[in-house]
Parts: sequence; C-alpha cells; structure tokens
Amino acid sequence: MEVILKKDVKGTGKEGDLVTVSPGFARNKLIPSGVAVEATEANKRALAREKANLAQKIAEEKMTAENLAKSLRAKTITVKTKVGENGKLFGSITSMDIANAINSQTGYEIDKKKIVLDKPIKEVGLTQVDIKLYPEVTAVVKIKIEGGK
Repeated sequence: MEVILKKDVKGTGKEGDLVTVSPGFARNKLIPSGVAVEATEANKRALAREKANLAQKIAEEKMTAENLAKSLRAKTITVKTKVGENGKLFGSITSMDIANAINSQTGYEIDKKKIVLDKPIKEVGLTQVDIKLYPEVTAVVKIKIEGGK
C-alpha cells in the first residue's frame, strides 16, 4: 500500500516521501497515528503542490541571501573599542559586536550565530570575517577595528 508520510518514520522514510508499506502497518499504525495519509491521486497532487511551493520559497530565500551578501561585500564595517597603549584591545571583538555594528551601519539584521570567527579579534586594523547567510551563500565582510575611548 502506498502512503505519503507527514512526519519522519524511522526505518520507513522522511516527511513528504511517498513510500510503499504493508497494508496492516499503514491501516493499524501510520494512518491512525496521523503520521501518514493514503496516497490517493488528490493527496499526490497536494504533495506535488507543497513540494513546488517549498522549492519556490527556498529559491526566493537563497536569492535574498545572495543579494544581501553582495551588498555586504561592498561595505567596510567599522567597530570602535577601547585600546591599550601598545595597540592591543581590552578584551576582544566578538561576533555580537560585529552583528551590532552591521545592524547600526547598514540596517541589516544579522544573527551573531551566522558570523564565523576563526579566532577572537584582538588587534586594531582591517580583517575579513565570513558570514554564513544561507547554505551555500557566504559573504566575506571587511571589518575595520578602530581604537577609541
């Protein structure tokens, strides 16, 4: 019997999969628990529509992320912080500091978890930081660290 899974079922398939299972398993376990629906023509068409809508939504989100990445690559973000006499920072620049600077200087809301720092920034100067905006979309942003009071 063919069914369309509404949720992931271990050993059977993932959400949205069209799978063939034994009729007893489908009628006694999957369908009554709401994990699957019978694969009628109407349900198959609905599944195809949902997959098409999801694909379109993913394409739009990726396009938005690519446009944001292009915009961020063209800018240099300035972060001001306290500096000692030898040019070393008091503490370090964190991803939160960078996210706040991007928000205040460009208006783009960037989650601090998307900012990838290989090591803490502890010196004044120009550095580059990766921002993972979407799977397969990464922006390399120039960050200028300036000393101040």
